[in-house]
Amino acid sequence: MSLVPVHRALLSVSDKTGVVDLARALAARGVELVSTGGTATALRDAGLAVRDVAELTGYPEMMDGRVKTLHPAVHGGLLAVRDDPAHVAAMAAHGIGAIDLVVVNLYPFEATVARGAARGEVIENIDIGGPSMVRSAAKNHAHVAIVTDPADYSALLAELDAHDGATTLDLRRRLAAAAFAATATYDAMIAGWFAFADQGELFPRTLPLILQRQDELRYGENPHQAAAFYTGRGPSARGIGQAEQVGGKALSYNNLNDADAALELLAEFRDAGPTAVIVKHANPCGVATAATLEAAYRAAFQCDPVSAFGGIVALNRPLDGATAAAIAEIFTEVVVAPDADAEARAVFARKKNLRLLLTGALPDPARGGLSVKSIAGGWLVQSRDGGALSDDGLRVVTRRQPTARELADCRFAWTVAKHVKSNAIVYARDGATAGVGAGQMNRLESARIAAWKARDAADKAGWAEPRTIGSAVASDAFFPFADGLMAAVEAGATAVIQPGGSIRDAEVIAAADEAGLAMLFTGMRHFRH
Repeated sequence: MSLVPVHRALLSVSDKTGVVDLARALAARGVELVSTGGTATALRDAGLAVRDVAELTGYPEMMDGRVKTLHPAVHGGLLAVRDDPAHVAAMAAHGIGAIDLVVVNLYPFEATVARGAARGEVIENIDIGGPSMVRSAAKNHAHVAIVTDPADYSALLAELDAHDGATTLDLRRRLAAAAFAATATYDAMIAGWFAFADQGELFPRTLPLILQRQDELRYGENPHQAAAFYTGRGPSARGIGQAEQVGGKALSYNNLNDADAALELLAEFRDAGPTAVIVKHANPCGVATAATLEAAYRAAFQCDPVSAFGGIVALNRPLDGATAAAIAEIFTEVVVAPDADAEARAVFARKKNLRLLLTGALPDPARGGLSVKSIAGGWLVQSRDGGALSDDGLRVVTRRQPTARELADCRFAWTVAKHVKSNAIVYARDGATAGVGAGQMNRLESARIAAWKARDAADKAGWAEPRTIGSAVASDAFFPFADGLMAAVEAGATAVIQPGGSIRDAEVIAAADEAGLAMLFTGMRHFRH
């Protein structure tokens, strides 16, 4: 067990949560308390006897506290190997006392940046002495215990109780691992701030990523794959990772992936009327905006009722009882909404496997940030696709101008197509998707599949015609040939929105004119692989 009795502890914390109680418990065990600055003041105010670090080093704190613990009397007491005769002799020769326990957390750099502090204040909140002590103690964990998180105070005290005031090697190793993770996170935050905020780099030479494990998942995409869920750090982290789960079993890897896809699409409609999004296998299978949330959900569901079974539903308004009852008519895995009223919660409480995720405010679809994807031997990093339509970017390229309704449906279809796996084709009419074709190897097949789904949905609903009749159709990239366009014409589309840019644009435009279509070019594509 390699027990190490704790005779002297050094406490220097920015976050003083629980530190007085910890110090009082240590003092009751006869541990000598050594401290610095504000921590020492807090302990003395609590009536505890504290020895200043300056007393150990023979030097006062100086340079506005920048220099106080960077001294051999501190780091020698932390780094000395207690069973090495040479180290013991050096300690005796220089009057260095052993430090058995270090309790340190670092200057609040992250919080300082988050509240928009000026550059000078941000720099002053880069801790130097704290990380140095943490690393020294963690390196020498064979002899020293290092605690960097107030959440570990209780475990430390329980260990001291169990072992007559000593720590075990198992605990010290665990605390050392946490300590190095803490300093790595701290350094990554600083490196990230310098790269992105201070230097304005988009792709720094070294990309610091800070991820915190939130859950270990039952398995990954498939049962033979292990998986975990990590969340980002910082004020910009808002999404599925920060949502409150109400009811149901634990979320799976696929649940989280699909819920994220649903929320990202829904965010495009955060300022629109009541909107519902239904996602299956990370692709939208129905999207609609209507006068009420229930009407929006039912319209979205009618686009592809087969795929909606076992899907993910996302809503841009607080969930109400009527909408919850409509959703509960079929098996649904997860519902994502800003909030839910008592009636809606009661409806879902009767569905033991349905998970409700409450996000609060929806994320900004135009926010910055990076998208990271692993490949064999490396990582692909790109800026988020925050591209959106602008009036200046739209260009009518056919003889016929779109009607107001067609233009609105073009915009709607284009917004949805941005979130459909490429090759993507989306038909929309009256603010609802009529058919979605996703992930095909050519655009013609996507157009045909979307039209087939629309006809199938019409047959199931008993409609006289599919909703693709009189619809607008969006393509995430240009039509390389007129055949994909003509498939949309056969489905009944009367307006088209696409990026343009093909060497055969003239041929495609001529085909659209001959068919009497209105066609708009966006000059922007939305591949999503």
